[in-house]
Amino acid sequence: MPETAHVVPHSHASPSGTDHRVAAVRRVGASGRRWRAAQLVGCAALLAVALTGGAIAVGAARDGGSAVAVASSAVDPGVLGSGNLDASIAALQAHLRSQPRDFGSWATLGLAYVEQARTKGDPARYPQAEKALKRSLALNPRNDQALAGRAALAAARHDFKDALTYADQALKQNPYSERALSSRIDALVELGRYAEADGAAKTADTRKPGVPVFTRYAYVHELRGDVTTARRVLKQALAVATSRGDVAYVAAQLGQLAWNQGEYTTALTYYARALAADENYLPALEGRARAQAADGHRDEAIKGLETVVSRYPLPGPLVELGELYEARGAAGDKARARDQYALVDAWIALARANGVNADLDTALAAADHGDKASALRAARAEWARRHTVHTADALAWALHVNGRDKEALPYARRATATGYRSAAFLYHRGMIELATGHTEDGRASLRAALKLNPGFSPLGAARARKALEAAR
Repeated sequence: MPETAHVVPHSHASPSGTDHRVAAVRRVGASGRRWRAAQLVGCAALLAVALTGGAIAVGAARDGGSAVAVASSAVDPGVLGSGNLDASIAALQAHLRSQPRDFGSWATLGLAYVEQARTKGDPARYPQAEKALKRSLALNPRNDQALAGRAALAAARHDFKDALTYADQALKQNPYSERALSSRIDALVELGRYAEADGAAKTADTRKPGVPVFTRYAYVHELRGDVTTARRVLKQALAVATSRGDVAYVAAQLGQLAWNQGEYTTALTYYARALAADENYLPALEGRARAQAADGHRDEAIKGLETVVSRYPLPGPLVELGELYEARGAAGDKARARDQYALVDAWIALARANGVNADLDTALAAADHGDKASALRAARAEWARRHTVHTADALAWALHVNGRDKEALPYARRATATGYRSAAFLYHRGMIELATGHTEDGRASLRAALKLNPGFSPLGAARARKALEAAR
């Protein structure tokens, strides 16, 4: 499920990322497209655990219950959730110039940089966050806020093994740290340790019930195919959400859950509620466009996604927009589609330049719209790090497009083994089953995909129908 992002202006980039940005822009190609590639300098945000179904609550007030002496601070960390992140960071920086040993404020600044990377589309903030959090821990190694911040930073960079390690260290100091409890769930989910993630979600619900925990608890259930419980818990989260950010986040999660089940009208209703709370909320803007496309309103969807990628050229909406162009097939649409796919490569280059593991993004985009050999290398690398339903699906599909269907089939079946209801997974499995001679199984998987969510992909749904016709 997608993750949160709020829109704010471009921030300063680190010099270390400049060469990578230049190379990424050059790869986009034609000079008429460079203006959009240049936007990646300020808009290549990583919606970190958003691919995972939950957002790290790095903008919330500092957790209590520290096992060590609390540093005095002239800057209230709670202002990070006030909506003016730039002003909060400036105040923290000014305070730390006069009080450089305030480990609590260094931790808060590090968390603020993680949040800024997410909200501003500037992954160059991750190295800054790491530096601030290390400074905090050097001053006080038992500082649970900084340890939780390291967990959030590691998760944002898709280093989920380290995210789990830091979350566990933070919880030893403060068992009630909401950030650490949330990061622990995220890490276990993204490592494919679903039974442990379920236990972690129950523990977090007991210790620190609230929107961050509720949404993660719901996603753990969705991964196991329990949509009823996931929907109930998300509705509960929406009922207790008070801030506009929480309302937008939870409503968008409900919209995504409905879209996954092919309930487009319901999805659009929830996306509208999210956008009423925050008109610039990226997952809701993207989700609304996706639901519009699936509901037959392709031109509206294209217009919406054009707005999204003009501000935030991220892999998901870039691929979606490219596929919508291809499906529309008007004059010049193939060239427009190629533009979007080229920008995915640029985004990946920027993410990697700032310490983000982008192998899953590479595998998913390149398998259908890029270098197939690169897709397989990336998928294998990601599978070596973590065994999730998403990495199993990505590896299966990368193997398929490289003509290695017998090797792909076990991974495709593993991707659907938990009961997670994904039409894309079923489509991939069905195509691989057909390619390996399992005709009846393949037809059943493709029918299930189209029954679950008939508009799951602008191109994939049409290919699924064509394959079903050919397999008669």
